[in-house]
Amino acid sequence: MTVLNNNFLWGGAIAANQAEGAYNIDGKGLSLVDMLPAGDARKLPLFNPAKGLKQTYDYYPSHESIDFYHHYEEDIRLFAEMGFKALRLSISWPRIFPKGIEQEPNEAGLAFYDKVFETLERYNIEPVVTINHFDTPYYLAEHYNGWYDRRTIDCYVNYATVLFKRYSRYVNYWITHNEINMILHIPYIGGGLIIQDSDHREQVMYQAAHHQLVASSLATKIAKEVDPTNQIGCMLAAGEVYPHTCHPNDMMAALSKNREQYIFIDVQARGAYPTYSQRMFKELGITIDKQLGDDEILKQYPVDFISFSYYSSRLESGDPEVNKQKGDGNAFASLRNPYLEASNWGWQIDPVGLRVTMNQIYDRYQKPLFIVENGLGEIDHVTSDGKIHDVYRIQYLSDHIAQMIEAVKDGVPLIGYTSWGCIDLVSAGSGEMKKRYGFIYVDRDNEGNGTLQRLRKDSFYWYQKVINTNGEDLTY
Repeated sequence: MTVLNNNFLWGGAIAANQAEGAYNIDGKGLSLVDMLPAGDARKLPLFNPAKGLKQTYDYYPSHESIDFYHHYEEDIRLFAEMGFKALRLSISWPRIFPKGIEQEPNEAGLAFYDKVFETLERYNIEPVVTINHFDTPYYLAEHYNGWYDRRTIDCYVNYATVLFKRYSRYVNYWITHNEINMILHIPYIGGGLIIQDSDHREQVMYQAAHHQLVASSLATKIAKEVDPTNQIGCMLAAGEVYPHTCHPNDMMAALSKNREQYIFIDVQARGAYPTYSQRMFKELGITIDKQLGDDEILKQYPVDFISFSYYSSRLESGDPEVNKQKGDGNAFASLRNPYLEASNWGWQIDPVGLRVTMNQIYDRYQKPLFIVENGLGEIDHVTSDGKIHDVYRIQYLSDHIAQMIEAVKDGVPLIGYTSWGCIDLVSAGSGEMKKRYGFIYVDRDNEGNGTLQRLRKDSFYWYQKVINTNGEDLTY
């Protein structure tokens, strides 16, 4: 008999900016990702405030993506065929408020999500909605410097209020910000921040994060007022940081890195900045500008559950010379762990690390957990008969789900598991399509060519079996 309860939310996850496309249809404004090209060009400056110039490119992957906007019925039908109990998706903020500053929402944008939620309801799939998944309106980045400007809080609260009032009859689970700690690693996408060389980088990022934290608590307050049964979660880009060796300096370095990722979740779950933040901020030379009432709103409205993504653990040394050997993987730099294999994109594969991470998060917060992203991005090949034999993905997911179940046996309460990119979509980091996660293959390449035809991979049928047995049969 499985240890997972009968209402465990099996499913998958997508994001509006990586799947919907239709970037300028039905009144939608530009999002942050709409300004990003494909490949290495994404690392180039997008906007020069001194000259007022925006760089332009030949191809923007998000403009069409996989066109979920016009294929949502077909895609949801395929999710239902797999047996999904839940679909984590995000709402595009600029589809509802094109610039972010409007007082009244774009009705055409709201109507699209009405149709999505009605379709999910028809197939008995529970929506898990991220309010802002790397999708701040570009106008706010260009004119406010995104979340660094406190006025963005009011824009977000207005947006979130519209969502709660419109969709609470469909949605029980809400996530205020996607991977809030990623603002420290990809500040443009995470916070709409355009940081200049002359700026105090850490001051800008942590101040912007403070505004996101206040906005999250205000959204929690409003959600409960609209419907007291609304469940509000925060989200962490998680992955335990291991010490490079058992040297005490390495242990301390790993502790510090773990605190760096947990600091914002400490606030959202516990209602206050942790004591260690005082020394951290002092050593970084930053001062968080708070307004009267900020601490009170953070204290009064913590989240109900902790959601997180998990792809890899990391490795940290207390020796600066050793840390020079770090490689980049999923926006997080890490030393190479000799006990782990890595994917083609350098992500170190550590299923046991998921169990470690789950236990650490629950020990820290004592709130229910929700795994809302986990998956393997790899290159898939379609055979001459239209098959995709992705045993490597099945093995990855099987090993991770097995360790997830071990964590539940350890006593960790878990709401559900939604694997990332349940259908192939555009990579957030590189804009690639060849880096595929899905159970469903989408005929689209890195240059935007292809028919958009959907094909079931071998992993589609494997995950169908996993859900049908509530995690009892992970064989492949």
